[in-house]
Amino acid sequence: MPQPSPSAGIKDVDRRSLVRAYAASLSGTSLEWYDFAVYSAAAALVFPELFFPGGDPLTGALPAFSTYAVGFLSRPVGGVVFGRLGDRIGRKKVLVVTLLLIGVTTFLIGLLPTYASVGVAAPVVLVVLRFAQGVGVGGEWGGAVLLSSEFGDPGRRGLWASAAQVGPAAGNLLANGMLALLAGTLSEGAFLAWGWRVAFLLSAVLIAFGLWIRLKLEDTPVFKAIETHGERPAAPVKEILAHQRRPLAAAILSRLAPDILYALFTVFVVTYGTTELGLTRGQVLAAVLIASGCQLVLIPLAGSLSDLVNRRALYAVAAVLAGLWPFAFFTLARPGGVVTLVVCTVVGLGIHAFMYGPQAAYITEQFSPRLRYAGSSLAYTFAGVIGGALAPLTFTWLLVSTGGWVAPACYVAVSALLTLLGLALGRDPDHAEDRELLAAPPDRVTA
Repeated sequence: MPQPSPSAGIKDVDRRSLVRAYAASLSGTSLEWYDFAVYSAAAALVFPELFFPGGDPLTGALPAFSTYAVGFLSRPVGGVVFGRLGDRIGRKKVLVVTLLLIGVTTFLIGLLPTYASVGVAAPVVLVVLRFAQGVGVGGEWGGAVLLSSEFGDPGRRGLWASAAQVGPAAGNLLANGMLALLAGTLSEGAFLAWGWRVAFLLSAVLIAFGLWIRLKLEDTPVFKAIETHGERPAAPVKEILAHQRRPLAAAILSRLAPDILYALFTVFVVTYGTTELGLTRGQVLAAVLIASGCQLVLIPLAGSLSDLVNRRALYAVAAVLAGLWPFAFFTLARPGGVVTLVVCTVVGLGIHAFMYGPQAAYITEQFSPRLRYAGSSLAYTFAGVIGGALAPLTFTWLLVSTGGWVAPACYVAVSALLTLLGLALGRDPDHAEDRELLAAPPDRVTA
């Protein structure tokens, strides 16, 4: 007997609306992650000298990476505030606010005076702006994932949800490309004096474009159905913490290895390549640039593949590879040159793509439709604190304190084990949740 299509019973969604939703999710997260990534790269390249001056490059990188961590530590604030609002007032309205918040803070960072000009006030204001930037990112991801996936067939959620996952790679590509261009065309003095600011100030143009796309889009069919049936939760965060702790734990743990591996090959690799391998800033940024370009293809490919095979199994295979690859990377990178670094970074971010592509669908599938924004945002932000926030700082500290690469590699391996535990705790998708919600008559009201 033939099995019904996963989309059976779901109202037809205008193809144009689906494409718009995918574009809005992709462009918005790309632009926001451009802002976040340009800060990450600057934390490795210029902030140690301009805002946290010190004698030793690695020592100066520690406080710079601490401000990088602040952007992750503030994410739970955005996850709680905007996650609640996303399930209460809708996905679209919240995503407009998060886009504005990140754009304004990034633009202001580009105008900041340095430590040499105003002293300790410079790093203090930098930390405040970084905190606000993190709040915006904390509320962005959950909504961006739902914006695209709730317009599409739930049976292809891996593909549609990957729109938001491509955003960080595209944003990282734009950010590092801009910084590489500036570093390659300007003298060292000019780049440190004003060149790095250009990448931050350009965010104003990019955010304006993202707002234009998002303002033209309606809210998702799933949220409209929730609203019609009177099923909007009064206290979604409280409900999740009280009744959905296992799904939350599964979602949080699933993010650790991807976050830490990503920090290794996009942030820490810049410091490691310039201070330990003797490569130039331009060479290391080029390696990250090429690898990020490959991710633009690999992430949606992995998301789509996860719709055809068991999503958790695909994710688990990539997590095992994530735990093993850093040992190969550190072994191969030291005697090698720039070509070796490029290949190792491409492989590292390629492994990351096969976790990151299915990740958005996997996390949203742990929660019921009426709690998806809050649940996904909480998982994303708390995992960011445990994983991404501390990763560059931890890598640097482990390298400095042990004098070798074994401890940093073991750090990634432990995160991979925790991610495998999260996958074991999680559940496979239940497409019936969306089908029943969208097919139910409008007069069904749930208290």
